[in-house]
Order: sequence, then C-alpha cells, then structure tokens
Amino acid sequence: MCITASVGKGGVNRQEDVKTVQVLMNMNMDRLVPFVDLELGSGVGPTMIAAIQEFQRRHLAMPSPDGRVDPGGQSLKKLCEAIPSGLTEEVLQAILINATAANIKRYAVPLRMKMVENGIGTPLRQCHFLAQIAAETADLAYSEEIASGAEYEGRTDLGNTEAGDGKRFKGRGLIQLTGRSNYKAYGDARGVDYADATVAATIASIPELAVDVSCWYWTKNSINDLADQDNVMAVTQKVNGGYNGLTYRKARLARAKFFLMR
Repeated sequence: MCITASVGKGGVNRQEDVKTVQVLMNMNMDRLVPFVDLELGSGVGPTMIAAIQEFQRRHLAMPSPDGRVDPGGQSLKKLCEAIPSGLTEEVLQAILINATAANIKRYAVPLRMKMVENGIGTPLRQCHFLAQIAAETADLAYSEEIASGAEYEGRTDLGNTEAGDGKRFKGRGLIQLTGRSNYKAYGDARGVDYADATVAATIASIPELAVDVSCWYWTKNSINDLADQDNVMAVTQKVNGGYNGLTYRKARLARAKFFLMR
C-alpha cells in the first residue's frame, strides 16, 4: 500500500501520505479539467479536498463525496489506475516522495538511461536500486558526503596514500564512491582519470556521473543477483556495509514495488 492512513477531509493526513495522494491526483488531472496540478507538500486544503471530491463524483459516481482517500479504499484504487508504466518523473516522485521537483527532473533521465545501460533493467532490480539510493541520498537530497572527508586521511585500505586524499576522494555519487583506489577503479572502467581531484569532484555535480558511478558499483558487486532474489538484507549489506537505515530502505522498496510492479 502506498499510504499508511487516511488523507483528505477528516483524515489523519500524515505528510508523506498527503504528498503521495497529491502525486496520484496529479496523475489524474487530465480527467479533472478544469482542476490543475496540486502543489506537492502544500498540505490538505480546500483545493485538494475539492479535487478529491470532484474525482469521487466523476469517477466513482459518489452522490455525496467525502473528500477522503483511505488505504485500500475505492478512491485510492481508482486513482492508481492512472499510474503510468515505467520510471516516469511522476513515478520517480511517487517512490522518492520527499525529493524536490527539481531533483526529480535532474535525475529522472539519467536514472532511466544508466540503469538500463548497466543491466538494472527489470522492475525488481530497479525497485531495489531505487530503495537503496533513497536511503543513501535522503531521497536525492545529497550526491556528496556532507562531512569533509578528513576522517579518511591516511586510510591505506582506501588507497589514500597522499596528503589530502581523504578530502580529495570523499564520498560522491548516489551510492558514494570513497577513496583514491575506488576512484581509480571507476576511472579505469570508464576510461577517465578520476584520480585527478578536479575530475573527481564532477561525480557529485554532474547527475549522469552521480548515477553512473552508483550503477558501476552495483554491477561490480553483483548486486543484481541479490535483487533478483528479492533479498533486501543482503542488498543493504552490500551497499551500506551494514544495516543502517534498514527500516527506511524496506519502506522505500515497498513504495517502489507498488508503483513499478503493478
């Protein structure tokens, strides 16, 4: 289920649930002319309630629309009929529900393109990949480690053998690449010198690279095999090195499956 509690008039109106219903309503707006798209995150106000009521009136033939969408209810089921197939911007927004509209637009095309290029092409593989990057980036909020990277200084296990390597090769990408040796390995795979500090920094600033380095890590570590087994624990361990944020990863996996595996 994509919402945990009721949304709308008299609803519980949890923030993520409200945004989810707003995304679903917007998927249906061509069926609700003259209504226009709802602003995501704007909360439940008169405009949203009126749009839900009009949807119920037109498409569920409710004589007295209640203006509320319930988990498992007919309004939700009818709204979900408009979910498009594939990883459209709308579907990506529904999965990474707290991502900004700007970041959805920024990453949607690179994600669609790079996942397929790297063998992350089946819906189940994509669901696991998106669930992991959701946790690693806080729904696309970060493509670079917030900390300075100083804690990696002198980490020879990461190939940080030169002064300044910790900061120079801090974590970057949607699944973060960390350490000189890993930057070099990625560069060798792509024919680019990512051991050059200036070039290395582009992994965080160019969306195609932030996605591609994550896909490279995924395929290099054979995580598709674990995704094919639907083994979220094993996938998380490979990505995270432990189980940090496991509950969040599971929740985003469930959302991804709802919107991509219908």
